[in-house]
Amino acid sequence: MKILVVEDDTRLGEQIIEALEGNEWVPELSTDGIDALYRATSEDWDAIVLDLGLPKIDGLTVLKGIRDENINTPVIILSARDTLTQRVEGLNAGADDYLTKPFDTVELIARLRAQLRRASGNASPIMTMGDLSLDTRSSKVLWQGQAVSLTALEYKVVAYFMHNSEKVISRTELVEHIYKQDFDRDSNTVEVFIGRIRKKISPQIIKTVRGLGYQLNAN
Repeated sequence: MKILVVEDDTRLGEQIIEALEGNEWVPELSTDGIDALYRATSEDWDAIVLDLGLPKIDGLTVLKGIRDENINTPVIILSARDTLTQRVEGLNAGADDYLTKPFDTVELIARLRAQLRRASGNASPIMTMGDLSLDTRSSKVLWQGQAVSLTALEYKVVAYFMHNSEKVISRTELVEHIYKQDFDRDSNTVEVFIGRIRKKISPQIIKTVRGLGYQLNAN
């Protein structure tokens, strides 16, 4: 999952990045409003964590700009502004959740998981499609009721397909959402991981859509 973290406090931003990386996500940090608005509207993100007190332009303006572009990416506001009026203003501007500072990263991660599930049409922490199940709390994958041993990157691939189970996913999209920016996008690593997943779960679990990419086939 590719997460944009918008936070002008570099130390806090790096702490959030570290916590999200520890949960097998791919976070990137933006430290001012202009950069955040550009990146949020020019790239595809699975979720956005947005501070309100930003330099150049404030977080509410960034949020309104995102929604004005009809981008429905889940947005969680982080802010020291904790009055009822300010929380309502943030939610009315298009935020999906609001977390006041100081906060525990464990709670932020739980809220992100919930938003990611809802964005993919799942309310339960256990996502199921056919014989394949994924527990977003424990990062466990089950096939026909049996646990599957996956590496961290293999899990990222399966999780991204489960969160986008109806989509045909191109190789480029998959790379962008499971690897950091410095990953060699000309390598065949994605194909290697998909091959390993097919061996561990089922040869038909991920089907190749010629000329377009891949699609989950868990039935």
